[in-house]
Amino acid sequence: MAAAYIIHGMRSPALPLGAGSAEPRPGIGMDSFWRLEPEKLVLWIAALAVLAAVGYYVFAKIRPKASQKEPKASEWLSKFREWHDEGGLSDQEFREIKTTLALQLRDELRDTDETV
Repeated sequence: MAAAYIIHGMRSPALPLGAGSAEPRPGIGMDSFWRLEPEKLVLWIAALAVLAAVGYYVFAKIRPKASQKEPKASEWLSKFREWHDEGGLSDQEFREIKTTLALQLRDELRDTDETV
């Protein structure tokens, strides 16, 4: 019954004032947000900061770290050496791989020396 009154633009006696009208209610919207008391504004900013911190924590836990995913150059070199010894790589291929990995290994050693 109340829906029939609202559809026809009339207010049902059972509904409170303002219900069913298309007029904006005071206190709702961005204007009222910027007119908040300082205490409420601080609480909103604190809630936003906590939400951002939780989001960052979850994102950091879900996203894998690149250093954990990729083996070091020394491990790759050992694997390729074994493969070369078994006949899986030619001498030329192994030399090229070894040259590339030697550069990466030197960079890794330089990075470890700088962090220590």
